[in-house]
Amino acid sequence: MDSLNTRYVEISPEDIDDKVLSEAGDILKAGGLVAFPTETVYGLGGDGLNPLSSKKIYEAKGRPSDNPLILHIASMDAVEHIAKDVTPEAYKLMEQFWPGPLTVILNKKDNVPDETTGGLKTVAIRMPSHPVAKRLIELSGLYIAAPSANTSGRPSPTKGSHVKEDLFGKIDMIIDSGAVGIGIESSIIDMTGERPMLLRPGYIKPEDVEEVLGEVDIDPVVLGKLMPEGTAPKAPGMKYRHYAPKGDMEVVKGEEIKVSEYILKNVRADADDGKRVAILTTEENKAIYQKALDGLVAGEGNADKPGNRDKVTIISLGSCAKAGQISAHLFDALRSLDNMDIEMIYSETFYEDDMGMAVMNRLLKAAAYKVIEV
Repeated sequence: MDSLNTRYVEISPEDIDDKVLSEAGDILKAGGLVAFPTETVYGLGGDGLNPLSSKKIYEAKGRPSDNPLILHIASMDAVEHIAKDVTPEAYKLMEQFWPGPLTVILNKKDNVPDETTGGLKTVAIRMPSHPVAKRLIELSGLYIAAPSANTSGRPSPTKGSHVKEDLFGKIDMIIDSGAVGIGIESSIIDMTGERPMLLRPGYIKPEDVEEVLGEVDIDPVVLGKLMPEGTAPKAPGMKYRHYAPKGDMEVVKGEEIKVSEYILKNVRADADDGKRVAILTTEENKAIYQKALDGLVAGEGNADKPGNRDKVTIISLGSCAKAGQISAHLFDALRSLDNMDIEMIYSETFYEDDMGMAVMNRLLKAAAYKVIEV
């Protein structure tokens, strides 16, 4: 696609500039693309009822056209204009969690083009809580289709600078409002079946939904199963590899001491081979790796090879005791490792806080489901 003169603007969530957001709305109404912040990750927005806009989104991202987009709305009244056969249970769910990081799958009306839904007869809808996103939707008067604002397959953007890395010159405008709060995409619940089904985990957990609606099914893809060949994904992120860093990656699972032993052994061997290697861990465990690697003496691994310690990067994603830290830092960490040309990444598992299922879902996809059990 031809290079565009991308406009890059900064807008504080505490001091929203309606003039700039109105200009962004005009771009969307004219069929252009605008990246904007939400409380989860940055989204790449286009007019969700304009099939040409949706095609532009797929083209800018390099995204497979059967991977459905999410429509972002600003009021509950919008639901009846783009969805049909909406059950009382679905409304109950939306009223409980909107605005917020929950996407609901409903049957679509005919005015929603197949280009937006990936050819499906269902539509994914979300009402974001981020003040900039909410105001942009209101001022544009549109239902904004918006997947994550990154090159398809790369770690999702949690900062405006991440969007700039991937999409500058490919879209019309980038709105930078700093780092987002949650850091991983919205939970997705399918409300078109007999029972609610979780299609993608996020900040809203299955237990949260069960408190409102009762029992919730979980799609096997969420738990690490691959979609059968030829199956159409019902929600974004179900079919294709996502969040992938440039380097190879392993997720190591098992008893804590055995996990650290395995990681240290392989990190030393990789550094001996001249590879740039990284460890993803928690604030609680970071010191274990630092001590083991910084305290190496001759005869232990790569200690007698000067400079090899410099090939090892240790990144803490946050404290297990502080819910949400790990999810907020995950994608930023993966992008940082790309910028350091890391060739091999070893990651611990992260189940300790309430976001454990969502974090592991993204981590496993980033590692192409390569899990080492020790």
